Amino acid sequence: MELITILVTCMFVLVAVFQVLLALGFPLGEYALGGYHKILPKGLRLMSGVNAVVLLFMGFIFLQHTNIIEGISVLPTNLLVWIVTVFLGLNTIANLVSRSKKERLVMTPLSGLTFILCLIIVLS
Repeated sequence: MELITILVTCMFVLVAVFQVLLALGFPLGEYALGGYHKILPKGLRLMSGVNAVVLLFMGFIFLQHTNIIEGISVLPTNLLVWIVTVFLGLNTIANLVSRSKKERLVMTPLSGLTFILCLIIVLS
């Protein structure tokens, strides 16, 4: 389970880096948020920055849930990993029906794989 958790965490970090690049104004918007903007407007850039922090926290939650790291013991990791997993399932569907071909081709498989790996973790 440790290997799967580390892989999931690496995927969260990878997407967090992508979100930081979006927040900094890199022209990658066609791969996110429906692909409506090549460079995200300021409001969406701020949202991408927040998303990056949330993604890193999600990785921390999974690492703590599987006892790879010690963390804040009051966090309800059983509930949080389920919430993240359900969100990833819904996110995969949203990416699949995105009007952006780039988002469908890149983000759908990434989100789908992460969802499957998270599902394996929560069901074990």
